Amino acid sequence: MERIQVPRAADEAAMLIAWLDWHRATVFVKTEGLAEDLAHRPLLASSPLMTIAGLVSHLYWVERDWVDHVLLGEAVDLPWSAEDPDGDFKADGTPLAGLLAAYERQCAHNNEVVRSLSLDTEAAVERRQERVTLRWILVHLVEETARHNGHIDILREMLDGVTGG
Repeated sequence: MERIQVPRAADEAAMLIAWLDWHRATVFVKTEGLAEDLAHRPLLASSPLMTIAGLVSHLYWVERDWVDHVLLGEAVDLPWSAEDPDGDFKADGTPLAGLLAAYERQCAHNNEVVRSLSLDTEAAVERRQERVTLRWILVHLVEETARHNGHIDILREMLDGVTGG
């Protein structure tokens, strides 16, 4: 996945998708060339699941949950539960390349879905006793991905000194 040039002027849907795609592609920029053992290495004693591989896994599940489950109402066997609220961060030794490939496929699928719907489309499933719109979901995905890119950026610098991008 490569970063696109975000248009300076576009309709709302095109702008939201472009910014989301830019942040999604940043995940790939930030993880390029990272050694496999480092991708799975925890650095924070208080958050042992906060690894780069764990963050990529989390981003995959966030995309899948919000589009396939919440927006479309599909049954999705999500990896978290009340007993294991951070199950989506568990990469369980899955190679980083596999996690990135799954994330890229989910993002491509989500873009197809998003482009076929109005931003005012209401989600099929309520969250916190409310139905959100596709517009809300896209803004949330931009925020979520951008925030976790910051985490990936910091972890990458701590792991092997690579900065920038």
